[in-house]
Amino acid sequence: MSAQPDLFDRTLFRSRRLRALMGAQPGADFLLQTVTEDLQDRLMLINRSFEMAVDLGGHTGLIANALRASGKTGRVLRADLFAADPGLPPPHLVCDDAFLPFKEQSVDLIVSALNLQFVNDLPGTLVQIRRALKPDGLFLATLAGAGTLSELRDSLTRAELEIRGGADARVLPFADTRDLGSLLQRAGFALPVTDVDTFTVRYDTLFALMADLKAMGATTILKDRSRTPLSRNVFLRAAELYAENYSDPDGRIRATFSFVTLAGWAPHESQQQPLRPGSAKTRLAEALGVPETQIPDTKP
Repeated sequence: MSAQPDLFDRTLFRSRRLRALMGAQPGADFLLQTVTEDLQDRLMLINRSFEMAVDLGGHTGLIANALRASGKTGRVLRADLFAADPGLPPPHLVCDDAFLPFKEQSVDLIVSALNLQFVNDLPGTLVQIRRALKPDGLFLATLAGAGTLSELRDSLTRAELEIRGGADARVLPFADTRDLGSLLQRAGFALPVTDVDTFTVRYDTLFALMADLKAMGATTILKDRSRTPLSRNVFLRAAELYAENYSDPDGRIRATFSFVTLAGWAPHESQQQPLRPGSAKTRLAEALGVPETQIPDTKP
């Protein structure tokens, strides 16, 4: 069986993230800041500490700093695609998020923020993460999910269809909460949990939104992308459609960002286990204090 072709151009991803860092604009990391604070809050609710923690793909060091500030970690390693982080200490490990260099059962905590949606083999990466964790180790991550930039996708597609008679993919595809939860289970995580938070950011125009995406290093990295730049007419028409369909009464447009947070534990005998079917000692009707009703046998 042939291998599934790569969806993302990882070399381009690396160069765009690096370019965004080298020309960092104040406030361009506001979404990453929001996600980092949320992950730190989640970690604070867990009543245990982690001797060895990894910030996986933390290009800016925000996650690593949050892990240290939490008081719940001992040693914190920052693993990144590149070493040239301006104004920051170099990462401890230069590695691809998709190919982890950790030994099996060597890490207590792995945290990732807004990176894993860009790996080509997410199921395989999750298996690697689970294997790298010590028994009862924790994986905590946030990924962009389905619905992210749906307004931009719709406006660009409609404008391109109208003017060129055809449309190429311009916004990355994102997985939904249910699919990501299934991937956690398939990777062998115990007690998997997923939830989603949706943020709406308002902009003056489509062009302001796209400038922010470029500053984040978040423009398209699809491997099968069109190499022909969109014309000025397409962009202008897309801006018109965006304003017509996704603006507030004050004229500003809305951009949706959907963030799915994943949490899973490496299996350990101390963790809560599901009961075997038929092993319950109390009837549900008795527990609820309601009469029990027998369902008639409908078999012929």
